[in-house]
Amino acid sequence: MKDTIVENQTVNLKERIRIFFTETLPHQSAEQCLIKDVLATSLDKWSLFCIYNLGYYQVLRFNELKKKIDGISSRMLSRTLKKLEQNHIVSRKLYPEVPPRVEYELTDFGSAFAERIIDLSQWYLENYE
Repeated sequence: MKDTIVENQTVNLKERIRIFFTETLPHQSAEQCLIKDVLATSLDKWSLFCIYNLGYYQVLRFNELKKKIDGISSRMLSRTLKKLEQNHIVSRKLYPEVPPRVEYELTDFGSAFAERIIDLSQWYLENYE
């Protein structure tokens, strides 16, 4: 009996999951899972808006970014940027000027991550009922 495409996709997904958890992450506990940390801190509403804007405009100062994200408070933007910086998605550059000037941009990892988020978002919109 021949397998259908759907059955093959299920088998392929199962195999990919098995490989991921047994070969890629064999020694990590749930507390150590780096992927969980990056995804959990990067896929909330404000983080996505920061990533999208920095991906589009490339370099933005704090107040420029705040103006582009409707409804975000200064405190929430500051917390979000710190979180993204800790996960190496965003880099922060401080210029020793008076007043101090700070610019934010996506890291190389952040740019690659943003591309995958856009792909995931596009897939979701195309398949959402």
